[in-house]
Amino acid sequence: MKYSTRVSDAVHIMVFIHLNPRQDLSSSAVAYSIKTNPSYVRQLMAALKKAGLLNGTRGQAAPSLAREPSAIALLDIYRAVEGNKPLLHLDTHTNPECGVGVNIQLALSGCYAAVQRSAESRMAEITLEDVIKAYYRRAQGDAASQ
Repeated sequence: MKYSTRVSDAVHIMVFIHLNPRQDLSSSAVAYSIKTNPSYVRQLMAALKKAGLLNGTRGQAAPSLAREPSAIALLDIYRAVEGNKPLLHLDTHTNPECGVGVNIQLALSGCYAAVQRSAESRMAEITLEDVIKAYYRRAQGDAASQ
């Protein structure tokens, strides 16, 4: 099963833009950092721009954050690139002739909704600034060990 890295990649894009405001910020340069293709980066950047998280002009490789990192929550980024897609998904293809198959998904739905609410609440508390600070701590630790 393939899982989505859209949120992780969108955060990567935003941190890359924030840390490198005077460098090449073309979709190709950002894609190189993520190790993906430029069209995917453009797709994510368009979603971030539509959500009011990035500024940019079509045809110019000079995007910028639309708000300070402290004013951008992980939940903002999640909603920008994933919409209302839940974190956990029910298996709707279970055997309807099996008692467990019929009822387990219904039993799980309330549990999954509680997990979703909890995760979104926590994502609302974590800002892009928190991620940037964690990045710096990690980068300094790597530099110190060399």
